Amino acid sequence: MTIPAAATYRSGAESSAHDFDEFYAAKFDVLRGQIYAYLGDRAEAQDLVQEAFCRAYSKWKKICRYDDPYAFVRRVAWNLATSRLRRQQTSMNFLRRQREEHADGPSPDRVALVAALAKIPPQLRKAVVLHYLGHLSVAEIAQQEDVAEGTVKSWLSRGRAALASHLQH
Repeated sequence: MTIPAAATYRSGAESSAHDFDEFYAAKFDVLRGQIYAYLGDRAEAQDLVQEAFCRAYSKWKKICRYDDPYAFVRRVAWNLATSRLRRQQTSMNFLRRQREEHADGPSPDRVALVAALAKIPPQLRKAVVLHYLGHLSVAEIAQQEDVAEGTVKSWLSRGRAALASHLQH
């Protein structure tokens, strides 16, 4: 179905939402097909073409007066697709330069510790983690949490006791 650009989408000085709906229905699939062929990703093509039509819709009163409103939407969609390809290429170039590092999985002791930590109250857990895994002093934890050092010592004592009971089971 061929629709003349200017004649179909203009109605005097203004165009209604109905005109835009007809324009969208007539041109969306065609443009999505082009962008899909260019990118090779149908979902991505759909998103980009949808974005192009959203931009056109926000300026529809002006765009509908163009000799060829579709040319505007098509240009926006192609610009978005080209920008997306550039970003993907930049990402791929960056990733190619990265070295893959293989790390061993957590030890059984680490798994048991994390499971036990999950069972104690959050404030005690936070104090234990900051002190023993984060290597913060009692004074540093007190400053961070805005509490007295005695409070941190109490949290650590109660946290160690709670952990011990969970690790023994």
